[in-house]
Amino acid sequence: MMNIIWGGMFLVAIITAIFKLIFFQDLKIFGLLTNAIFQNAKISVDISLGLIGILCFWLGILELVEKNGIAQKISHKLYPFFKVIMKDIPKDSPAISSIVLNMSANFLGLDNAATPIGIRAMEQLQEHNKDKTQASDAQILFMLINSSSVCFIPITIFMYRAQMGAIFPTDVFIPILLATSISTLVAFLSIAVKQHIDLTNVIIRKMLFYFILFIMVICCGFSLINHENRLVISSFLGNVILILAIGYIIYVSIKSKIKCYDVFIDGAKNGFNVAIKIIPYLVSMLVAIGVFRASGFLDFVLQCFRELCEIYSIDNTFVDVLPTAFIKPLSGSGARAMMIETMNNFGANSLQGFMASVIQGSTETTFYVIAVYFGAVKISNTRYALKYGLWADLAGIISAIIISYLFYGN
Repeated sequence: MMNIIWGGMFLVAIITAIFKLIFFQDLKIFGLLTNAIFQNAKISVDISLGLIGILCFWLGILELVEKNGIAQKISHKLYPFFKVIMKDIPKDSPAISSIVLNMSANFLGLDNAATPIGIRAMEQLQEHNKDKTQASDAQILFMLINSSSVCFIPITIFMYRAQMGAIFPTDVFIPILLATSISTLVAFLSIAVKQHIDLTNVIIRKMLFYFILFIMVICCGFSLINHENRLVISSFLGNVILILAIGYIIYVSIKSKIKCYDVFIDGAKNGFNVAIKIIPYLVSMLVAIGVFRASGFLDFVLQCFRELCEIYSIDNTFVDVLPTAFIKPLSGSGARAMMIETMNNFGANSLQGFMASVIQGSTETTFYVIAVYFGAVKISNTRYALKYGLWADLAGIISAIIISYLFYGN
């Protein structure tokens, strides 16, 4: 499926450009496509090289986690759950602790920490993969949970809303939490059906119950906090938990009489190699996405949506935020730019600005996650990962639109 979508984006862009040239005499369109190729190729390399420092640091920390025994303790505690959902993963696999740490980082909105930890988890899962050329069921499940993971502290969205003049920048907190929770549940349940995971299992039912209960408690708790304090509290919690976690890892390492510095360096050395490995995969995806966006085909699709809404007398306010929704699975920075543009055009306090913010936080950039994570282990055959990832994205986006209408007004 990845091959079809990748080639399809180029072909649709080229056909659209030819159509514009013939019928609208748009002489600049092919220049725009060419510029998109060069710009996005450069951006891909810049992103990869920009990850080197972050990768080095977190891979060094993860090396300490594996050597000081924390990884083994986490794996042992959570093995009963992972035994049900990832049957091929052995009991003491460090992949389990890496997956837990990755989900925790995503939950706290710590993208810079989540990416290198997720790459490490994918590499560890690859060690248990019988066919190294294609994604295993465990890798696909992990990727889907990662790309749709619940974000407790969408701090960057709060910051952008504050900069754009939102009266209450954090008023999107609960809508985002609900939308991304729905996205995560859809991802897990759909892949559970695909992989024949026993959803009637007592452990899974307990985990789902506690997950839903936890989200409800957070929603209730933050609804009691003043709008002005939510941004401060969210940022404070994320930073405190991150620093304390690093401190605890180092403390346990020293207590275990591990040579912390030497072990950290050994792990950090892998950061450069990982960053270089993902360059071809990022270039292929970001260039295709850039060409597709530059062709203007997206504008044509939006106009079709507006006309359909008018025909059936449906409120078409949501159409103004569809660029953010369409770009979100393709490019995080692109969707962020669309969100800012929406708030700039309609106002951060408008329904469109509110809805674009919720959509931005409702799901992850599936194409980017696939390119980076599977690229790190040199897997090009991702099987059904993309299809189910896009289903989860769709669930998150639709939920974000509906929830925004419910929270904002009519």
